[in-house]
Amino acid sequence: MALHVVDHPVLQDILARLRDRTTSCEEFRILAHRISLLLVAEATRDIPTVVGTVETPLETTAAQRVAARVVAVPVLRAGLGMLEAFLDLVPSAEVGYFGLERDETTAVARRYYEKVPADLGSAVVFLLDPMLATGGSAAMAVEGLEGMGARRVRLVSIVAAPEGVDRLQLAAPGVEIYTAAVDRQLDARKYILPGLGDFGDRLYGT
Repeated sequence: MALHVVDHPVLQDILARLRDRTTSCEEFRILAHRISLLLVAEATRDIPTVVGTVETPLETTAAQRVAARVVAVPVLRAGLGMLEAFLDLVPSAEVGYFGLERDETTAVARRYYEKVPADLGSAVVFLLDPMLATGGSAAMAVEGLEGMGARRVRLVSIVAAPEGVDRLQLAAPGVEIYTAAVDRQLDARKYILPGLGDFGDRLYGT
C-alpha cells in the first residue's frame, strides 16, 4: 500500500481553516470542496489517458484525454462532501454509494446501504471518505468493493490517523491512500487528534 500525503501550500492553508473551530458551516462546505479538488487532482494524476487530436481555433494539435473508466464511491454521509469536487474534475465518472454508520459507543462500523456500478473490475475506483480514523469503515468499504470485483481502489481522505492507515494497510495492502495530513493519534472516543471535529456534522450543520 502506498501512502500519499499531499503537501501543497494552498491545500495546507485550506486545511488550517477547516480545522478552525470558528469556521462557519457555509465556509466549511466551500473549503471542503476546494481541498477535495486538490486531493482528487493528485489521486487521479496517473490514471490512463489516450492521445488524440483536437482542433484549436488556429490548428490541429495533439491532445490527451482520460481513457480510464473511473468510478467514485463516497462513503455516506460525509463522503458526499467530496463528490461534487470529484465530478467537477472527472465529469465522466460513474458514481456508487456505500452507507456506513459508526456506533458511537463501540466505534464499529455497520454497513446499511450499497449501490455501485456493475463490472468494477474494469474501473479505477476512488473511495471518498474524508476522515480515516480507526480504518474500520474504510476497510469494510474496500472489502465490499473488492467483493464486487474491484481490483484498483484508491482512498481519498482529508485527514487520517496513524491507526487508520495501519489498519487499512493490513486489511487491504493494495489500496493507495491520498490525504492532506496524517494526524497524531485517536482519542478515547476514536476521534482524530488534532483533527477537525466531526466532518459530517460540520458539513451539514447537525
